[in-house]
Amino acid sequence: MKKIEGLIAAVFTPFHEDGTVNLDMIPALVDKLVEDGLKGIFVCGSNGEGPNMTSKERMQVAEAFVRAAGRRILIIVHVGHNSIREAKALAAHAAEIGADAFASVASFYFKPTSVQNLANCMAAIAEGAPELPFYYYHIPHLTGVGMDMVEFLKLAGPLIPNLAGIKYTAPTINEYQACLNYENGRFDILFGLDELLLPALAAGAKGAIGSTYTFAAPLYLKIMAAFDAGDIQGARANHAYIVEFIRVLLKFPPIPAQRAIMKALGWDLGPSRLPLTTLRKEQADKLYHELESLSFFTKLPVRKVNTPEKGTTGKS
Repeated sequence: MKKIEGLIAAVFTPFHEDGTVNLDMIPALVDKLVEDGLKGIFVCGSNGEGPNMTSKERMQVAEAFVRAAGRRILIIVHVGHNSIREAKALAAHAAEIGADAFASVASFYFKPTSVQNLANCMAAIAEGAPELPFYYYHIPHLTGVGMDMVEFLKLAGPLIPNLAGIKYTAPTINEYQACLNYENGRFDILFGLDELLLPALAAGAKGAIGSTYTFAAPLYLKIMAAFDAGDIQGARANHAYIVEFIRVLLKFPPIPAQRAIMKALGWDLGPSRLPLTTLRKEQADKLYHELESLSFFTKLPVRKVNTPEKGTTGKS
């Protein structure tokens, strides 16, 4: 697989009200992401609540996304698990169903103790699907594993023949750029913090994975288009708006808040799973009010089914 250019949505897994997986909503969700101009979908990651799901459920969700995509859009399956054997089995399954690539976080209970240990763990997982491109998912604020990623590339490159690169979800732009430039740009380093997209572009990013791309991709694509056209002022202005909307979002638990935003846009993805908790009505009302003050809901398409009534912004 060539290096990915463009945006990949770290998609939210749809659940029914009783907490079971809602596979029926996935085809329409994939259609939306294709229409929004996304290059790929990252399935069962942090925002998809993969760690809150059973391996069987993760397989079902991955299968549904691959089937619905029909090769119109890339599907990257997150297989990370505290059990290396489970992660390897999920990797093998991703290959069996025709996913385009797979990724894994570090074990986050018994954590790797060194970069070499981390590389060995990822090598064991990557062996599960040797024919598929593999990305290490670096997200230290959730896993607690914050090691030198350039050193990781040095050690993991020879160990993992199918290592495509890193999903880099950390604010250390300097290290991100060093990874981009390692061995003359050998690896595909996908940036993973939406609110720092413009600085990452300035550092050399071509591809990015983010949760808010699931509903706000058109706003981010404006930033990328302006940057590519050399319109730095335009890129800054559009990015400044993104920063403001994410500042609002981060006043709330971010994954439940984004599910609430999706509901406001006509996509009721159901509740989050424990230990995450769905926003209370008063929280959702406050979120919607603050976003409305930024005219947020006038900038994005609303689904025609289950569209919120005017003035309510989907509050319930």
